[in-house]
Formats: sequence, C-alpha cells, structure tokens
Amino acid sequence: MTPTSPQKARPYIGGQAVLEGVMMRAPCSFAVTVRRRDGTLHVRERPMKSDREGVRGWPFIRGMVSLVESLKLGSEALRFSADAMEQDLEPPANPGVSGVSAVLRASTLSVLALGTESKAGGREGNAAFWFMLLLMVGLFIALPQGAAAGLNRILHLQLEVQSPGFQLMTGALKLVIVVSYLLAIRRVGEIRRVFQYHGAEHKTITTYEANEPLTVPNARAKTTLHARCGTTFIVMVALVSIVVFTAVGGMLPRIQTGHAVLDNLVFFLEKLPFLPVIAGFTFELQRVFARYCTVGPLRALLWPGFVVQKITTIEPDDAQIEVALASLRATLFRLEGMESSVSHEDVFFADYQAILDAPRLRSVGKD
Repeated sequence: MTPTSPQKARPYIGGQAVLEGVMMRAPCSFAVTVRRRDGTLHVRERPMKSDREGVRGWPFIRGMVSLVESLKLGSEALRFSADAMEQDLEPPANPGVSGVSAVLRASTLSVLALGTESKAGGREGNAAFWFMLLLMVGLFIALPQGAAAGLNRILHLQLEVQSPGFQLMTGALKLVIVVSYLLAIRRVGEIRRVFQYHGAEHKTITTYEANEPLTVPNARAKTTLHARCGTTFIVMVALVSIVVFTAVGGMLPRIQTGHAVLDNLVFFLEKLPFLPVIAGFTFELQRVFARYCTVGPLRALLWPGFVVQKITTIEPDDAQIEVALASLRATLFRLEGMESSVSHEDVFFADYQAILDAPRLRSVGKD
C-alpha cells in the first residue's frame, strides 16, 4: 500500500497506554482497546462532545480544560482495562492483592505518562480521577517543596521559602523526584508492559499524522518519541514552574510565621492558584514546539522531554502495535462520518485484520 498524500492536515489524535491496551481520542470520540487472554481485541468506543466550542476552546483556557478532562477520560480507560485484566486473571493466591496493586500502579503511571496530548472530554468523575489529581499535586508540588525545605535545613542554607534560590532548588528536586520515580517503576513488570504500549501509541499516532496506512510495518518503523507526549508536558510544566515561582515568589505577600514548616505550608497554598495558569501556558507552549520545533536546530527544545520519554516508552512488539492501531481505527469511525456503523456496546474482534475487514464496528470472531 502506498502512503496517502499529505494534502490536508489531520486533526489531533491523543492517547494513553493502559493495562494491556491503548486508549485513543479523536475530536468526536474515544476508544479503548485491550488484548484479552484468548488473544481477541476487546473494544469500547464512545462519542465525545467536542471541546472546541465556546470558552473551552480559547487559548490557555483549553489547556486547563484538557488536563482535567484527560485525567477523567484516562481514569475511565484505566478502569476498563483493569476490569478486563481482572476477568482474565486466574484467582490470585493472595486475594485482593494482584488486581488492586495493578490498578494502583497503573493509576500512578497514568499521571506520569499521560500519553500524547489530546482534546479529551468526559462527564464521569470517580475515585481514580481524584487519586490521580491528588497524586499530581503531591508529587509535583508538596513533595519537592518538602524535600527542598529538608535540604535547606540539613545544609544550613537559611534560604527563605520565597527566595529565588529556594525555588530553583525546589524545581531541581521536582525533576529529580519525577525521573527517579519513573526509573523505579520501569522495573515493575506490569508497568514495563504499559510503557511498551505507550511506545506503540506514539508509533501509531505518528503513522496517522504522516498520512500513511495504519499497518504494523508502517507503525513499526516510527519512533517511540512524540512531541505532544504527556511525559514531555510534565517535564515542561516542571521547567515553567521553576521560572514562574522564581520570578513571582518574592512578589507574593511575605510569609513570616516564625515556623519553617508553617511557612512552607502557607507558600504551598499560595502556589495552588498558579497551577491552572502554568498548565494552560505550558499547553500552548508545547503546541508551538510540536508544530515548529520538530526539525532543525529548534528540535533541541524538545530534548528534555524526549530524554524522559526514553524512560516511559519502550519498543513494543507487533502484537502491542496491533492493539494501538485497532484503538485508533475504532475511534476514527465517527471522524470519518460513519456514526451509524458504530456499536453502542463493547465489541470483540479476533485480530486487527478483522477490524480492517469489518464494514462496521461490530463483533467478529466472538459471541
């Protein structure tokens, strides 16, 4: 098959790796596909309301909306994949450990490797979403600031919590904590496989953006790195926050409670309102980098994110690439004006070729 002529820019497609599967998000739909124990592909596809309308589509505002809704949609996809995995698992020797630990590990992963940025949507809030949100705040704000306060005390630096020096130290520790954590969980078997699906997701989206047919050979040849990856977004948020808090820390109301712990707590609360602003600005900055900095000398601006992506993406096998391709193929039905060909129920396919051969999104190969 010859590549499709790249005459028209394609819409942004986002995604996220889940347990033994991949979630893909198009402007008007999303799909989650997981590989079941018997080898079949279990697909859930749903329509999504476009977030391009009204205030939600405004620059900077859309970044804040996208982050929150991506977490909601990601938690739903994660829950779907965890349920499928639990159904396929043999009864564990220690009931309540295997499935729960897998969900918690993958919930953590979902925060740190959100997948390729998309215009996500979703109505359902749940415990997994709040867990992810609290984990982000704890991991990216509370823990680095607490570590900086501890280091400040141990080394007798006597830096004020609002000083540029303290903020630089906090930002550096933030990056150290995130990278160290990712390196640690990469060694966990289930997470390593999710990182492989993360790589498959990137390869698939890159194939689509290149206007090439969605085949395994085409996707296999692509890189596992992507400019709009959520991992890169996290790195950029950390770097932007260093600049912002170093610049504005001294401008905020001076904190002098007389107690270092209380000073840090007050400054932590002062930081929280800045998070949506930083997220919105970083979203727009990443869009600019993804559009104009993928080739030539400006590509160096993407290197910090790509270096960390080397941790959160692993070269996938062909079976994992098939799952990512299947998920994208399923979410494209509505984009291609084929709403009437989409089932409202979960469907199963014997393999990826069965999805390509199907005239509509319906079960093939399983009752």
